[in-house]
Amino acid sequence: MLRTNLATRPFYNERLAMLLVGLLGVAIILFTLFNIVQLATLSGRDVTLRKQAADDDTRAADLRRRAEQARLSVNREQLAKTAAAAHEANGLIDRRTFSWTDLFNRFEDTLPPGVRITGVQPRRDAQQRFVVTIDVVAREVDEVDAFMEALEQRGGFRDVLARSEQVDEEGLVATEVSGVYLPAAVPAGEGQP
Repeated sequence: MLRTNLATRPFYNERLAMLLVGLLGVAIILFTLFNIVQLATLSGRDVTLRKQAADDDTRAADLRRRAEQARLSVNREQLAKTAAAAHEANGLIDRRTFSWTDLFNRFEDTLPPGVRITGVQPRRDAQQRFVVTIDVVAREVDEVDAFMEALEQRGGFRDVLARSEQVDEEGLVATEVSGVYLPAAVPAGEGQP
Protein backbone atom coordinates (compact mmCIF):
# COMPACT_ATOMS: atom_id res chain seq x y z
CA MET A 1 0.00 0.00 0.00
CA LEU A 2 1.43 3.33 -1.09
CA ARG A 3 0.81 6.42 1.06
CA THR A 4 1.50 9.69 -0.60
CA ASN A 5 -0.10 13.05 -0.34
CA LEU A 6 -0.99 14.28 -3.76
CA ALA A 7 -2.78 17.36 -2.52
CA THR A 8 -1.78 20.74 -3.84
CA ARG A 9 -1.86 22.15 -0.34
CA PRO A 10 -0.07 19.78 2.12
CA PHE A 11 -0.99 21.86 5.21
CA TYR A 12 -4.61 22.43 5.89
CA ASN A 13 -3.93 24.77 8.80
CA GLU A 14 -1.39 27.30 7.56
CA ARG A 15 -1.97 29.65 10.51
CA LEU A 16 -0.74 27.09 13.04
CA ALA A 17 2.34 26.31 10.92
CA MET A 18 3.11 30.02 10.53
CA LEU A 19 2.62 30.60 14.26
CA LEU A 20 5.04 27.78 15.13
CA VAL A 21 7.62 29.04 12.61
CA GLY A 22 7.21 32.58 13.98
CA LEU A 23 7.63 31.41 17.61
CA LEU A 24 10.71 29.42 16.61
CA GLY A 25 12.15 32.51 14.89
CA VAL A 26 11.47 34.70 17.98
CA ALA A 27 13.09 32.07 20.22
CA ILE A 28 16.15 32.00 17.97
CA ILE A 29 16.38 35.79 18.00
CA LEU A 30 16.02 35.92 21.83
CA PHE A 31 18.63 33.18 22.27
CA THR A 32 20.99 35.05 19.93
CA LEU A 33 20.49 38.30 21.86
CA PHE A 34 21.12 36.47 25.14
CA ASN A 35 24.37 35.03 23.74
CA ILE A 36 25.48 38.45 22.49
CA VAL A 37 24.84 39.99 25.94
CA GLN A 38 26.72 37.14 27.64
CA LEU A 39 29.62 37.47 25.21
CA ALA A 40 29.88 41.20 25.90
CA THR A 41 29.68 40.68 29.69
CA LEU A 42 32.27 37.89 29.72
CA SER A 43 34.57 39.82 27.41
CA GLY A 44 34.45 42.77 29.82
CA ARG A 45 35.24 40.45 32.75
CA ASP A 46 38.06 38.86 30.78
CA VAL A 47 39.64 42.27 30.15
CA THR A 48 39.30 43.18 33.85
CA LEU A 49 40.80 39.86 34.99
CA ARG A 50 43.69 40.10 32.54
CA LYS A 51 44.47 43.60 33.79
CA GLN A 52 44.27 42.43 37.41
CA ALA A 53 46.53 39.44 36.64
CA ALA A 54 49.08 41.72 35.00
CA ASP A 55 48.99 44.06 38.02
CA ASP A 56 49.43 41.08 40.37
CA ASP A 57 52.40 39.79 38.35
CA THR A 58 54.01 43.24 38.50
CA ARG A 59 53.43 43.46 42.25
CA ALA A 60 54.78 39.92 42.82
CA ALA A 61 57.93 40.74 40.84
CA ASP A 62 58.39 43.92 42.91
CA LEU A 63 57.95 41.99 46.17
CA ARG A 64 60.44 39.31 45.05
CA ARG A 65 62.93 42.06 44.21
CA ARG A 66 62.43 43.70 47.64
CA ALA A 67 62.77 40.34 49.43
CA GLU A 68 66.04 39.65 47.61
CA GLN A 69 67.33 43.12 48.57
CA ALA A 70 66.32 42.51 52.20
CA ARG A 71 68.08 39.12 52.15
CA LEU A 72 71.24 40.70 50.81
CA SER A 73 71.15 43.54 53.35
CA VAL A 74 70.98 41.24 56.40
CA ASN A 75 74.22 41.28 58.31
CA ARG A 76 75.00 37.60 58.97
CA GLU A 77 77.38 38.40 61.82
CA GLN A 78 74.83 40.61 63.56
CA LEU A 79 72.16 37.93 63.10
CA ALA A 80 74.47 35.29 64.61
CA LYS A 81 75.24 37.60 67.58
CA THR A 82 71.54 38.23 68.12
CA ALA A 83 70.78 34.49 68.00
CA ALA A 84 73.57 33.79 70.50
CA ALA A 85 72.27 36.51 72.83
CA ALA A 86 68.74 35.10 72.59
CA HIS A 87 70.06 31.61 73.37
CA GLU A 88 71.93 32.96 76.40
CA ALA A 89 68.83 34.84 77.60
CA ASN A 90 66.73 31.68 77.24
CA GLY A 91 69.32 29.77 79.26
CA LEU A 92 69.15 32.38 82.03
CA ILE A 93 65.36 32.21 82.02
CA ASP A 94 65.49 28.41 82.20
CA ARG A 95 67.88 28.54 85.13
CA ARG A 96 65.65 31.03 86.89
CA THR A 97 62.48 29.03 86.36
CA PHE A 98 64.01 25.68 87.36
CA SER A 99 62.92 24.82 90.89
CA TRP A 100 65.75 23.13 92.76
CA THR A 101 63.60 22.86 95.86
CA ASP A 102 60.91 20.92 94.01
CA LEU A 103 63.54 18.63 92.46
CA PHE A 104 65.23 17.84 95.77
CA ASN A 105 61.86 17.29 97.46
CA ARG A 106 61.08 14.71 94.79
CA PHE A 107 64.45 13.05 95.40
CA GLU A 108 63.74 12.98 99.13
CA ASP A 109 60.39 11.27 98.52
CA THR A 110 61.86 8.58 96.24
CA LEU A 111 65.40 7.96 97.53
CA PRO A 112 65.87 4.49 99.08
CA PRO A 113 67.94 4.31 102.30
CA GLY A 114 71.00 2.70 100.67
CA VAL A 115 71.37 5.24 97.81
CA ARG A 116 73.27 8.55 97.94
CA ILE A 117 73.12 11.33 95.35
CA THR A 118 76.56 12.71 94.48
CA GLY A 119 75.67 15.05 91.61
CA VAL A 120 72.72 16.59 89.76
CA GLN A 121 72.81 18.36 86.41
CA PRO A 122 69.66 19.65 84.65
CA ARG A 123 69.71 20.74 81.00
CA ARG A 124 67.30 21.34 78.12
CA ASP A 125 67.29 18.89 75.21
CA ALA A 126 66.41 19.57 71.56
CA GLN A 127 62.67 19.33 72.33
CA GLN A 128 63.08 21.92 75.14
CA ARG A 129 62.37 19.32 77.86
CA PHE A 130 64.31 19.26 81.15
CA VAL A 131 66.66 16.26 81.20
CA VAL A 132 68.22 15.69 84.61
CA THR A 133 71.39 13.64 85.03
CA ILE A 134 71.80 12.24 88.55
CA ASP A 135 75.00 10.65 89.83
CA VAL A 136 74.18 8.10 92.53
CA VAL A 137 76.19 5.70 94.68
CA ALA A 138 74.67 2.54 96.20
CA ARG A 139 75.76 -0.73 97.71
CA GLU A 140 73.78 -2.82 95.23
CA VAL A 141 72.42 -2.43 91.75
CA ASP A 142 68.93 -3.35 93.00
CA GLU A 143 68.86 -0.22 95.16
CA VAL A 144 69.62 1.94 92.11
CA ASP A 145 66.87 0.12 90.16
CA ALA A 146 64.43 0.79 93.01
CA PHE A 147 65.35 4.50 92.93
CA MET A 148 64.82 4.66 89.16
CA GLU A 149 61.43 2.92 89.41
CA ALA A 150 60.36 5.25 92.25
CA LEU A 151 61.33 8.31 90.17
CA GLU A 152 59.12 7.17 87.30
CA GLN A 153 56.21 6.07 89.49
CA ARG A 154 55.85 9.06 91.78
CA GLY A 155 58.80 11.39 91.28
CA GLY A 156 57.75 13.35 88.17
CA PHE A 157 60.21 11.67 85.80
CA ARG A 158 59.85 9.57 82.69
CA ASP A 159 62.25 7.67 80.46
CA VAL A 160 64.63 7.13 83.38
CA LEU A 161 67.70 5.16 82.27
CA ALA A 162 71.05 4.18 83.75
CA ARG A 163 73.67 5.69 81.41
CA SER A 164 76.78 4.21 83.03
CA GLU A 165 77.58 1.92 85.92
CA GLN A 166 80.93 1.36 87.68
CA VAL A 167 82.03 -0.42 90.82
CA ASP A 168 84.59 1.57 92.83
CA GLU A 169 87.41 0.25 95.06
CA GLU A 170 85.08 0.18 98.10
CA GLY A 171 82.61 -2.06 96.25
CA LEU A 172 80.00 0.67 95.82
CA VAL A 173 78.08 0.94 92.56
CA ALA A 174 78.43 4.42 91.01
CA THR A 175 75.67 4.99 88.43
CA GLU A 176 74.79 7.89 86.16
CA VAL A 177 70.99 8.04 85.84
CA SER A 178 69.16 10.40 83.50
CA GLY A 179 65.52 11.06 82.73
CA VAL A 180 63.05 13.63 81.50
CA TYR A 181 61.96 15.78 84.44
CA LEU A 182 58.36 16.98 84.56
CA PRO A 183 58.47 19.97 86.91
CA ALA A 184 55.38 21.12 88.74
CA ALA A 185 54.26 24.76 88.58
CA VAL A 186 57.05 26.89 89.96
CA PRO A 187 55.99 28.91 93.02
CA ALA A 188 56.90 32.61 93.04
CA GLY A 189 60.31 33.36 94.53
CA GLU A 190 61.68 29.84 93.93
CA GLY A 191 63.72 28.46 91.11
CA GLN A 192 66.88 30.48 91.59
CA PRO A 193 70.00 28.32 91.39
